[in-house]
Formats: sequence, structure tokens, C-alpha cells
Amino acid sequence: MTTQTNNKAGFWAALFNRPTKDYVHPYFGGIILGIVLFLSIFFTGNGLGASGAVSRIDAWLVDLVAPQHVDQNSYLLKMAGGDKNPLDDWILPVFLGSILGGFSSGLFNGRVKLETNKGPNISNQTRWTMAFIGGAIFVYGARMARGCTSGQALTGGATLSAGSWALMMMIFAGAYAVAYFVRKLWL
Repeated sequence: MTTQTNNKAGFWAALFNRPTKDYVHPYFGGIILGIVLFLSIFFTGNGLGASGAVSRIDAWLVDLVAPQHVDQNSYLLKMAGGDKNPLDDWILPVFLGSILGGFSSGLFNGRVKLETNKGPNISNQTRWTMAFIGGAIFVYGARMARGCTSGQALTGGATLSAGSWALMMMIFAGAYAVAYFVRKLWL
């Protein structure tokens, strides 16, 4: 029994303690991303994006707990009203594939580890709090903008959507405007 336990521990240690490999060149990564986007549009008629999947998972959870609420809410009704299954959509496999692909890439390249990236002048708790607040604001903005940066910048930008280009310019402008005030979190 001890040998089997040691073998399992050795397997997990070897899996999560791999030597870190270099990142791919950014231009090569961009070319691969462009090919994936083209193939996504070509084969499915849809681009890339993920924020819509979170809304569909939310609609599914609300439908499980309070189906009468779904039928009274016009936003949820479009996704889960009546006999509609909110999980029956192209965006769910894209969302789950992104999570699985990111984790697999990190695992195989020696980057899966628990760590908090931050500047030397803030605590872990402050870093996590700021990350949560920033993430919540960004997700809310993504839903208001009718898509996340993947959907807007990649898919909308590739199709030359004026709204997508304007949104991305505003995201960068907002990031530059806020960077001054949060710089001490990193310096």
C-alpha cells in the first residue's frame, strides 16, 4: 500500500513540478490565434468569445432553482425560457475548451502553481481584493458591451466592426487612465 501511495505522490509531483518552458514568440502566437479564429468562423459561423457562456451558466442555475423567475425576466427568457436549454449553445464548448486548454498548456509547460503576482508594497489580501473588484467591473462591462475582449477585439475586430474597434480603444484608454492610480500595487 505504501509503494502505491508513493507512486501516486510521485506522479503528481512530477506532473506539477515540471521545468518551466519559454513562452512562444508573440507573433507566432498571434498567427495561431488568427488561424483558430478563421477556422471557428469557417466551421461554426461563430467567432471566439466567452462572456456569453457565463450568462448561459447563470441562466441554467436560475432555471434550476427558480424557473418561474426565468419566465418573468426578459434577459433570461431568451436563453432559458420555456423548453429552451441554456447550455445548448456553441459558446459553452468554447468556454470550457478555453479553460481546459489554458490549464493543459500551463501544466505541460511547467506553469501550474499557486502564486500571487503583485508588487512588493501590497499584501496578498489587497492584491486578491483588487483583482476581484477589477474582474467584477470587467465582466459587467463585457455584458454591457455585448461581448468580452475575445468576442469584441478578436471576432469584432476581424470583421471590422466599428463598435468593436471603438470598444477596444476605450478599454486601452481606460487602462491607461487607471494605471496611474493603481501603480503602487505593482511598484
